[in-house]
Amino acid sequence: MPYPKGHKMKVRSKIVESAAQAFRANGIQDVSVPFIMKGAGLTHGGFYSHFDNKEQLVAEACRYAVSDTLALLQEAVDQEKQDPKINVVIDYYLSTHHRDRTEIGCIIPALSVEIARSSEEIRQIFTQELERMITFISNLGGMDQSKGSALFSSMVGSLVLARSVNDPKLSDSLLSAGKQYAKALVNS
Repeated sequence: MPYPKGHKMKVRSKIVESAAQAFRANGIQDVSVPFIMKGAGLTHGGFYSHFDNKEQLVAEACRYAVSDTLALLQEAVDQEKQDPKINVVIDYYLSTHHRDRTEIGCIIPALSVEIARSSEEIRQIFTQELERMITFISNLGGMDQSKGSALFSSMVGSLVLARSVNDPKLSDSLLSAGKQYAKALVNS
Protein backbone atom coordinates (compact mmCIF):
# COMPACT_ATOMS: atom_id res chain seq x y z
CA MET A 1 0.00 0.00 0.00
CA PRO A 2 1.48 3.41 -0.94
CA TYR A 3 2.13 6.06 1.68
CA PRO A 4 -0.29 9.00 1.82
CA LYS A 5 0.61 12.18 -0.04
CA GLY A 6 3.12 14.25 1.91
CA HIS A 7 4.40 11.30 3.96
CA LYS A 8 7.99 11.61 2.73
CA MET A 9 8.08 15.35 3.56
CA LYS A 10 6.71 14.69 7.06
CA VAL A 11 9.37 12.06 7.69
CA ARG A 12 12.08 14.36 6.35
CA SER A 13 10.85 17.14 8.64
CA LYS A 14 11.02 14.80 11.65
CA ILE A 15 14.61 13.93 10.76
CA VAL A 16 15.60 17.60 10.39
CA GLU A 17 13.92 18.49 13.69
CA SER A 18 15.67 15.60 15.45
CA ALA A 19 19.01 16.63 13.94
CA ALA A 20 18.58 20.28 14.92
CA GLN A 21 17.84 19.30 18.50
CA ALA A 22 20.75 16.83 18.65
CA PHE A 23 23.25 19.23 17.03
CA ARG A 24 22.26 22.08 19.37
CA ALA A 25 22.71 19.85 22.42
CA ASN A 26 25.76 17.80 21.38
CA GLY A 27 27.48 19.43 18.40
CA ILE A 28 27.87 18.00 14.92
CA GLN A 29 30.81 15.63 15.33
CA ASP A 30 29.41 13.83 18.38
CA VAL A 31 26.05 13.08 16.78
CA SER A 32 25.70 10.05 14.53
CA VAL A 33 23.11 9.43 11.84
CA PRO A 34 21.67 6.47 13.81
CA PHE A 35 21.28 8.75 16.87
CA ILE A 36 19.40 11.35 14.79
CA MET A 37 17.18 8.73 13.19
CA LYS A 38 16.41 7.18 16.57
CA GLY A 39 15.45 10.65 17.84
CA ALA A 40 13.02 10.89 14.92
CA GLY A 41 11.57 7.48 15.78
CA LEU A 42 13.05 5.87 12.67
CA THR A 43 15.72 3.33 11.77
CA HIS A 44 18.95 4.65 10.31
CA GLY A 45 18.51 2.64 7.11
CA GLY A 46 16.00 5.15 5.75
CA PHE A 47 18.32 8.14 6.10
CA TYR A 48 19.72 7.97 2.56
CA SER A 49 16.28 8.02 0.96
CA HIS A 50 15.98 11.56 2.37
CA PHE A 51 19.53 12.95 2.35
CA ASP A 52 22.67 12.44 0.31
CA ASN A 53 24.89 12.73 3.38
CA LYS A 54 25.14 14.11 6.90
CA GLU A 55 26.47 17.42 5.56
CA GLN A 56 23.22 18.05 3.70
CA LEU A 57 21.33 17.35 6.92
CA VAL A 58 23.54 19.77 8.89
CA ALA A 59 22.70 22.53 6.39
CA GLU A 60 18.97 21.87 6.63
CA ALA A 61 19.13 21.59 10.41
CA CYS A 62 20.80 25.02 10.58
CA ARG A 63 18.00 26.55 8.50
CA TYR A 64 15.35 24.84 10.59
CA ALA A 65 16.93 25.79 13.93
CA VAL A 66 17.30 29.47 13.03
CA SER A 67 13.70 29.58 11.81
CA ASP A 68 12.65 27.93 15.07
CA THR A 69 14.60 30.48 17.14
CA LEU A 70 13.21 33.40 15.15
CA ALA A 71 9.68 32.09 15.70
CA LEU A 72 10.31 31.80 19.46
CA LEU A 73 11.74 35.31 19.62
CA GLN A 74 8.88 36.75 17.57
CA GLU A 75 6.36 34.98 19.81
CA ALA A 76 8.03 36.47 22.90
CA VAL A 77 7.90 39.94 21.31
CA ASP A 78 4.24 39.52 20.35
CA GLN A 79 3.26 38.54 23.91
CA GLU A 80 5.00 41.43 25.68
CA LYS A 81 4.03 45.06 25.98
CA GLN A 82 7.58 46.10 26.89
CA ASP A 83 9.28 48.75 24.76
CA PRO A 84 11.64 48.81 23.10
CA LYS A 85 10.73 45.38 21.71
CA ILE A 86 14.38 44.48 21.27
CA ASN A 87 14.65 44.34 25.08
CA VAL A 88 12.23 41.39 25.07
CA VAL A 89 14.60 39.55 22.73
CA ILE A 90 17.63 40.44 24.85
CA ASP A 91 15.87 39.25 28.02
CA TYR A 92 14.81 35.96 26.41
CA TYR A 93 18.11 35.28 24.64
CA LEU A 94 20.17 35.92 27.77
CA SER A 95 17.85 34.07 30.14
CA THR A 96 18.70 31.07 32.29
CA HIS A 97 15.99 29.15 30.39
CA HIS A 98 17.76 29.73 27.06
CA ARG A 99 21.16 29.00 28.61
CA ASP A 100 19.99 25.73 30.14
CA ARG A 101 17.93 24.37 27.23
CA THR A 102 20.58 24.08 24.52
CA GLU A 103 18.56 21.44 22.65
CA ILE A 104 15.87 24.02 21.84
CA GLY A 105 18.05 27.12 21.93
CA CYS A 106 19.73 29.14 19.23
CA ILE A 107 22.01 27.03 17.06
CA ILE A 108 24.43 29.89 16.36
CA PRO A 109 26.23 29.87 19.75
CA ALA A 110 25.91 26.08 19.90
CA LEU A 111 27.72 25.38 16.61
CA SER A 112 29.80 28.44 15.65
CA VAL A 113 33.15 26.89 16.56
CA GLU A 114 32.40 23.64 14.71
CA ILE A 115 30.97 25.44 11.69
CA ALA A 116 34.21 27.40 11.31
CA ARG A 117 35.91 24.07 10.53
CA SER A 118 33.12 22.72 8.30
CA SER A 119 32.76 22.57 4.54
CA GLU A 120 32.22 25.65 2.43
CA GLU A 121 28.61 24.56 1.76
CA ILE A 122 27.76 24.36 5.44
CA ARG A 123 29.56 27.64 6.16
CA GLN A 124 27.59 29.32 3.37
CA ILE A 125 24.25 28.17 4.82
CA PHE A 126 25.35 29.16 8.33
CA THR A 127 26.38 32.60 7.00
CA GLN A 128 22.96 33.10 5.41
CA GLU A 129 21.21 32.08 8.62
CA LEU A 130 23.43 34.34 10.74
CA GLU A 131 22.62 37.23 8.40
CA ARG A 132 18.91 36.43 8.78
CA MET A 133 19.24 36.57 12.57
CA ILE A 134 21.17 39.86 12.45
CA THR A 135 18.55 41.36 10.13
CA PHE A 136 15.80 40.35 12.56
CA ILE A 137 17.69 41.92 15.49
CA SER A 138 18.51 45.06 13.49
CA ASN A 139 14.95 45.55 12.25
CA LEU A 140 13.41 44.93 15.66
CA GLY A 141 15.87 47.32 17.31
CA GLY A 142 15.50 49.95 14.59
CA MET A 143 19.25 49.96 14.02
CA ASP A 144 21.63 49.53 11.11
CA GLN A 145 23.22 46.16 10.33
CA SER A 146 26.52 47.15 11.91
CA LYS A 147 24.96 47.94 15.28
CA GLY A 148 22.69 44.89 14.97
CA SER A 149 25.77 42.74 14.32
CA ALA A 150 27.52 44.16 17.38
CA LEU A 151 24.43 43.60 19.52
CA PHE A 152 23.91 40.02 18.39
CA SER A 153 27.62 39.23 18.68
CA SER A 154 27.65 40.41 22.29
CA MET A 155 24.54 38.36 23.06
CA VAL A 156 26.03 35.22 21.51
CA GLY A 157 29.32 35.74 23.34
CA SER A 158 27.57 36.21 26.67
CA LEU A 159 25.51 33.07 26.14
CA VAL A 160 28.51 30.97 25.07
CA LEU A 161 30.50 32.00 28.13
CA ALA A 162 27.53 31.50 30.49
CA ARG A 163 27.10 27.97 29.12
CA SER A 164 30.83 27.23 29.35
CA VAL A 165 31.54 27.79 33.03
CA ASN A 166 30.77 25.37 35.85
CA ASP A 167 30.15 28.09 38.46
CA PRO A 168 26.40 28.88 38.53
CA LYS A 169 26.94 32.33 40.09
CA LEU A 170 29.48 33.29 37.46
CA SER A 171 27.20 31.97 34.72
CA ASP A 172 24.28 34.03 36.02
CA SER A 173 26.47 37.12 36.32
CA LEU A 174 27.66 36.69 32.72
CA LEU A 175 24.04 36.62 31.56
CA SER A 176 23.20 39.65 33.69
CA ALA A 177 26.21 41.63 32.48
CA GLY A 178 25.43 40.63 28.89
CA LYS A 179 21.85 41.91 29.24
CA GLN A 180 23.02 45.16 30.77
CA TYR A 181 25.61 45.74 28.01
CA ALA A 182 23.20 44.76 25.23
CA LYS A 183 20.52 47.16 26.49
CA ALA A 184 23.08 49.94 26.85
CA LEU A 185 24.18 49.30 23.26
CA VAL A 186 20.56 49.58 22.08
CA ASN A 187 20.18 52.92 23.86
CA SER A 188 23.48 54.38 22.64
